[in-house]
Amino acid sequence: MSGSLVPARRDAPHRLWPPVVGVGPYGLLALLAIFTVVQKHSARNSPFGDLALCALTAAWMLWMVTLHPTWRDRPKMMALFVAGLTVVTAVLVIRDPWFGCFTPAGYLYAFRLLRWPWVLAGVAAVAAVAGTAQASDVDKGSLAGALALLAVVAANVVPMCGFAWVVRRSGQQSAQREAALAAAREANRRLAATLAENASLQEQVVAQARQAGVLDERQRMAREIHDTLAQGLTGIITQLQAAEHAEDDLAAWRRHCAAATALARESLSEARRSVHALRPEPLETGRLSEAIAGVARRWSALHELAVEVTTTGTARPLRPEVEVALLRTAQEALANVAKHARASRVGVTLSYLDHEVVLDVCDDGAGFDPAGFDPAGFDPAGCDPAGCDPAGFDPAGCAAGSGATATTGGFGLVAMRQRIEGLAGTVRVESEPGGGTGVSACVPAAAAEEKT
Repeated sequence: MSGSLVPARRDAPHRLWPPVVGVGPYGLLALLAIFTVVQKHSARNSPFGDLALCALTAAWMLWMVTLHPTWRDRPKMMALFVAGLTVVTAVLVIRDPWFGCFTPAGYLYAFRLLRWPWVLAGVAAVAAVAGTAQASDVDKGSLAGALALLAVVAANVVPMCGFAWVVRRSGQQSAQREAALAAAREANRRLAATLAENASLQEQVVAQARQAGVLDERQRMAREIHDTLAQGLTGIITQLQAAEHAEDDLAAWRRHCAAATALARESLSEARRSVHALRPEPLETGRLSEAIAGVARRWSALHELAVEVTTTGTARPLRPEVEVALLRTAQEALANVAKHARASRVGVTLSYLDHEVVLDVCDDGAGFDPAGFDPAGFDPAGCDPAGCDPAGFDPAGCAAGSGATATTGGFGLVAMRQRIEGLAGTVRVESEPGGGTGVSACVPAAAAEEKT
């Protein structure tokens, strides 16, 4: 007699079994023992031998499985247990065929306690006992009877072994699914941790970008103020002082006052354009070369010093920020000439070369020692406007030679370098005492030319 018991998982065999597993085999064995007593009594046969075997079977299960649950993790011990239980069950079946009803307990233990591939041997042995019980009425002395016995046994062994193989495959697939789910959970955990880390990094990047944007805007405003308001105020102060010294000459007084008024209007216009981050007005109405020529022309009229403006090479469209940087560089260089150089000749050259655009501003003035001129060390907070000569005062940074120390440097050159180096360009200053000064700003063509 065979049974189709679906085995439970054996990933922790030593844990407490369900009641049907722990008590079921004992209850089944007790019922068969009672049935045996009744049958033997009606047939006037002694049941003591069968009862002794039943007691032995119960003691075997009690000692090997129930009282020692940790032994369930020992494959050899469990193989011995299933083998001994199968032998005792076979003896009972040979004595009384109805003990074939106890084979479901054998299947249960084989499936739960044996490891692969030993589970096949255990299931086959229990199935052979069940088949023997089913074929108890077959005449085993004849060839036909022996073949019938083998057929019944095979009819039990083959399906049960096949069932064991299916259970094995199902267990493997379940284990693979659990492993995949565990891996997916771990991947989700790591992904969540990564997303949290990325969110934190993104917040830091946003904060740094915001801080960098604030710093860039401050530097832009500082440069614009220096290149517009500061220079304009310096020119206004110079013109008003000149007007004070021309009290006896009404025409000169009017000329200086008109120049101061024009400078004030121009400075106000440039300040408004700087606040709105607009291009300088000279660049709105003409090319860079024309804008530089216009700046030189107004500077020349204001300081009564001729400026020679030259453009070489083929003019080509440049990026707006490049044109602004070069125009402001020209303005700053000319302002420095007016404040410090005491020059008699000034030249401005804009060169369109194959691989770069170069702006040169040269004068034949007093010059200075570049070794003692440190723009990086300039500190606007340390400049006292009260100690500067108003005629040469630079409100954005008291340039060297206008009341600040020679080693302090000036913000004008710093702003000039920031503008040009921000475009991957370079600024070179060449000078010597009594030998004039040359400022050269070079921007690579790749960074300067406007994309079309």
